[in-house]
Amino acid sequence: MPLHPSDNVVLLEPAAAALRDEFIGWQCRIRQMSVRQAGGRPSSGMRPRVLTPSGDAIAAGVTVLIIESEPQESTTLFRFQYLKTQDPVERYDKILEILADSYFQQPRNFDGTMTALFGSPSAVAARLLNHGRCVLEFGQYGQAYRLPCRVAELAETDNLYQATWWHNRMFNANTPAAVRILAFNPDWPHAAGWRIDEA
Repeated sequence: MPLHPSDNVVLLEPAAAALRDEFIGWQCRIRQMSVRQAGGRPSSGMRPRVLTPSGDAIAAGVTVLIIESEPQESTTLFRFQYLKTQDPVERYDKILEILADSYFQQPRNFDGTMTALFGSPSAVAARLLNHGRCVLEFGQYGQAYRLPCRVAELAETDNLYQATWWHNRMFNANTPAAVRILAFNPDWPHAAGWRIDEA
């Protein structure tokens, strides 16, 4: 993999917006492929490497979700489908159907905010919150991104928390009651994307 672009490069607003849109489109495509071809299992592009702002490793990979800018409707649907049946297989099949159908078809519904669910306690979550910032490094299908992010813990009443919680519950009914959900907000002017050689 070639070195990523210099951390000293600051993107002007149009370039930062273009990079954000490119990243969101890429994330939607790889997530559609995961749902349709791999039963929704997280691929490498959905599990970024997590670093401190100074470059120290926090985690080799953390599964992140991209969340709609207005997630309330989808959250209500996930919750309804979860409570509709006690059968975990039926729930699993239903979430795959929803995600494969239209959920990722409109990248403009997403603003680049990501979330991740951690057990409580979690050493990784604690380190992330201690720093308040991190760098997420993504790579898959010949494309890579390096996103500096602000990190914040979400309250249970937050729409992003609820969206993440019910999304995870649909896939795993055994999600523990005690969890921490963190939000990652990319700093797009300081982000970078580049092609990689996967040969």
